[in-house]
Amino acid sequence: MEEQGKRSHVVVLTYPAQGHINPLLQFTKRLAAKGLRATFATTPYTILSIRSTTIGLEPISDGFDEGGFSLAPSTEAYLESFKTAGSKTLSDLVQKFIHTEDPVTCIVYDSLLPWAMDVARKFGIYSALLLTVSASVSSLFWHIHRGQLSFPVKLEEDDQPLTVPGIPPIRHGELPTFLARPEDQSAYLSVIMGMYATLDQHDFVFCNSSEELEIESVKAMSGQWPLVMVGPLIPLAYSSSHQSEEDTAYGANLWDPSNEPYLQWLDQREPNSVIYVSFGSMAKIPQAQVEEFASGLKLTNKPFLWVLKDYPKDKLPVGCLGSGGETFRRGLVVEWCNQLEVLAHRAVGCFFTHCGWNSTLEGISLGVPMVGAPIWSDQPMNAKFVDEVLGLGVRAKRDEAGILTAREIERCVHEVMDGERSDEFRANASNWAEKAKGSVSKGGSSDRNIEEFIAKLVKRGRKID
Repeated sequence: MEEQGKRSHVVVLTYPAQGHINPLLQFTKRLAAKGLRATFATTPYTILSIRSTTIGLEPISDGFDEGGFSLAPSTEAYLESFKTAGSKTLSDLVQKFIHTEDPVTCIVYDSLLPWAMDVARKFGIYSALLLTVSASVSSLFWHIHRGQLSFPVKLEEDDQPLTVPGIPPIRHGELPTFLARPEDQSAYLSVIMGMYATLDQHDFVFCNSSEELEIESVKAMSGQWPLVMVGPLIPLAYSSSHQSEEDTAYGANLWDPSNEPYLQWLDQREPNSVIYVSFGSMAKIPQAQVEEFASGLKLTNKPFLWVLKDYPKDKLPVGCLGSGGETFRRGLVVEWCNQLEVLAHRAVGCFFTHCGWNSTLEGISLGVPMVGAPIWSDQPMNAKFVDEVLGLGVRAKRDEAGILTAREIERCVHEVMDGERSDEFRANASNWAEKAKGSVSKGGSSDRNIEEFIAKLVKRGRKID
């Protein structure tokens, strides 16, 4: 198949945010590893951050080539500009290869860029959507599109749980914020709802998850739209049972890792003793929450590695930092780090996370018990998934002001690392890690799905020839 696959050419188009770049770039690398010509397309100002020798790289304009989103007057203006400039430059890219030995036979595009389907149709080639959220979250939007759920979804604390096929009953505070508070994200929501309205019109709808992780949702969605599970899309060195010397990193980082020697610091800690705290690339943590975290982590009396992006250390609570950047002489605060390396380290025993889907999959794949502290978007559902479906940890509860108190932070960490269910969480984490690795390893469910996708492209390529 590899030799035949070289006759097909796939362009993968991403939205230029770290949480979108990572899985789509990883998917591009998987295709290239199986013999396809694979081209990764992103904006000119993010393409410089891509490091990969196995794929092609091409710029696609969003209309703000010098700085992207930060130059746009609004989210609505940015998305509209990306649609206009992106459609033209993506068409130019397809046209560039049209008379070569490797014409583009498929465009795989990010769910925030649905206009790419129109470009694919114009050239008569395959269109494939890649969902960067779970199949369970996707099913909620699909049911709304079908009129099977009212919108916006109003679910008060004393209401009966919402029931959706393939998902455990959904209670107040567990819905994606796009559905519970649509007014907060109106620009993105408009794009997202439009995308879900066309799911059944695609040749393929890829999802960054696996059949094993979301078996009930996959069953419930079967036959309704062309769902293909291809994840977890993280580097094979961390996600596959067959170690990969080539695929050891995503190959893109919009931020430079901290200069702090955090891996050496972890080397000095006992196995399963460290709390790793990170809330992803987009969250802005208010001062009041930082102070509660500092107090809560101190109460745990455990070593910790705490990622605080864009947060000056001189604004940390007085007495928080000891010499050499150490917090309470037991922890380390860093600007940014290689999360995969940290989660894979033997010293890490708990992942305190916002439950972004990428972070959730990384925690699952590397077998780390979790405390979920969702903030927005799909994160509340992901935290529910970690807690109720996979049994990997607990979800932290915020107070009436939306703050995680120091005592709640201490309680959750204790429950995951030392409580009555701590052994159960660790055993479940190990079990799900093996299943996640099995799905992307050779012959696993996700690996087979990618092979079948390639076979269809090859067949169509022969027809065109």
